[in-house]
Amino acid sequence: MKWIKAFALLLLLAGLAAWVATGANRGWTKTSVPVKVLDEVTGIEAITYQQRFVPGIDFLGAAAGTSAFLFGISIFFRRKAAEQS
Repeated sequence: MKWIKAFALLLLLAGLAAWVATGANRGWTKTSVPVKVLDEVTGIEAITYQQRFVPGIDFLGAAAGTSAFLFGISIFFRRKAAEQS
């Protein structure tokens, strides 16, 4: 079915666009990121963690894998010759 293939392509493109738009992190998905903070009084640098979702390569792989699965499933659902007319 063509709509399954179209949905698989849309899912792949959406996953790729989301991954690129959020920084194209080539590591694993993170739910918090380190942020360097400078203490104004002492001048000492410290690291704090900010809660933020950063999709990694596993996010992109999941989107590509799901897309490939849907595309593979669509091959088995062929229309019969009588239904195409």
